[in-house]
Amino acid sequence: MIDLILEVLSWISILGGLFFMIVGTIGVVRMPDVYTRLHAAGMTDTMGAGLLLLGMCFQAGLTLVLVRLVLIYAFLLFTSPISTHALASAALSGGLEPYTAPADRPGEVSPLNSGNNS
Repeated sequence: MIDLILEVLSWISILGGLFFMIVGTIGVVRMPDVYTRLHAAGMTDTMGAGLLLLGMCFQAGLTLVLVRLVLIYAFLLFTSPISTHALASAALSGGLEPYTAPADRPGEVSPLNSGNNS
């Protein structure tokens, strides 16, 4: 009975990780600039890979493989935010401007209110 529960939890975690990986990949393709793409990629690493590794941990049982998977996830938790921050800082110091919505650009009217302030 416990094996069935672990198997179900494992597949729920793996499918959840797959979902976050696919959504993150779509986000990387659809986002307008490098900063929002970095955000999508960072969330994909943390949540998608985390759930995939959790599902693998359920399948591994109490073995040395479990310890390795936990160490891999700890490595991801430390390196993913640091690398995302480093890439964003390099892009900003390189002069790459963040995307701004058309309403935020000077001299343009927002399409939502069409210039009416009432």
